Amino acid sequence: MIRTLKHGASEEEKFAADRQVRQTVEAILDDIMQRGDVAVRELSAKFDKWEPREFRLSASEIQSLIDSLPKQVIDDIKFAQAQIRRFAEVQRAALRDVEVETLPGVRLGHRNIPVASVGCYVPGGRYPMVASAHMSVLTAKVAGVKRVAACTPPLNGVPPAATVAAMALGGADEIYLLGGIQAVAAMALGTPSIPAVDMLVGPGNAFVAEAKRQLFGRVGIDLLAGPTETLIIADDTADAEVCATDLLGQAEHGPTSPAILLTTSTKIANEIQAEIDRQLARLVTADIAGVAWRDHGQVILCDTDDEMAAEADRIASEHVQVMTREPRWFLERMTNYGSLFLGKETNVAYGDKVIGTNHTLPTKRAARYTGGLWVGKFLKTVTYQEVSPEATAMIGEYCSRLCAIENFAAHKEQADLRVRRYGGRNAT
Repeated sequence: MIRTLKHGASEEEKFAADRQVRQTVEAILDDIMQRGDVAVRELSAKFDKWEPREFRLSASEIQSLIDSLPKQVIDDIKFAQAQIRRFAEVQRAALRDVEVETLPGVRLGHRNIPVASVGCYVPGGRYPMVASAHMSVLTAKVAGVKRVAACTPPLNGVPPAATVAAMALGGADEIYLLGGIQAVAAMALGTPSIPAVDMLVGPGNAFVAEAKRQLFGRVGIDLLAGPTETLIIADDTADAEVCATDLLGQAEHGPTSPAILLTTSTKIANEIQAEIDRQLARLVTADIAGVAWRDHGQVILCDTDDEMAAEADRIASEHVQVMTREPRWFLERMTNYGSLFLGKETNVAYGDKVIGTNHTLPTKRAARYTGGLWVGKFLKTVTYQEVSPEATAMIGEYCSRLCAIENFAAHKEQADLRVRRYGGRNAT
């Protein structure tokens, strides 16, 4: 039996909060569409207190920021990027162009063509997301994207040196010091100073995510990312300390980040709140993590591993940590998750920062139908066909009859013309 011992916010409460965000974003996008750079500059001054002569950083400004960082920081960024590049290259190698002769004289194929230009948004604010530069910029470049524009907001009126360094080392062609709705809108819509891109990627707050949703169609997007989510699957081989540490490790992303403990251990279920409280008392981000746990944390107690696997697939969380006797049992059975972290030795922070997999992942149960950002997201798999004269005469007869069934007269004539010209059995 599955019992929820602690509930999070209801779907109705979440929907009400989203409504105001939608309205705010719509008004700002309309303004940018009408006034371009003028609106972007006003919004940057209003929200980020940032109004430079040029939002785009020059090569010398970028190099100066890189040079300002300690060698250890640069070395660590390069280490993380090496891991992410290595895994992305393996993924890219797995995507092959194909061509096959399905019938004599009928050749079909597909090619994987990189998107021409991509805009990467790298969040700032309380948490300047250096790692998001690796995940978006570097992955796009491994995919073969020719033009990568990257935006990040200033940090208290100053360029975030480590983020800019990560963008530059990842291969960004253009770097803009610009944040929020105005950044993604400028990249998607284009302005006199920021050429439009074909695709937007990268995480952000609720306003950035909503802007991407409203801009989808005009540009492609990676996915619609909501607040960071984490789900921990634990049996009695785990303990409350490690469960609480890993729950709070993702809850600190924001006050609306869901953190869920799914366990067959009554002991852990009963101990988790006291352990959460103990850790919050000394956690410097307790003001955020504590609110997220209070309002969106859940504790769900199950009787069996089968129940935990079924409930985890229903939840379809962004991050899923498996801390059980046999973690790979869940790998073989689960289907709905953004990324799976197997065993007590790994954790979501590894995936977020350094281990090599991408940290831009599906939220709000989107893991039921999509995975996260990866090399393949930057590629268009497009098909082509080539038919010989002999084959077109044969295929044309089938096509003609099938078009007639659907009353497509002009379609039918396309087929009939080839039959007449290339000698089908009924050619006249």
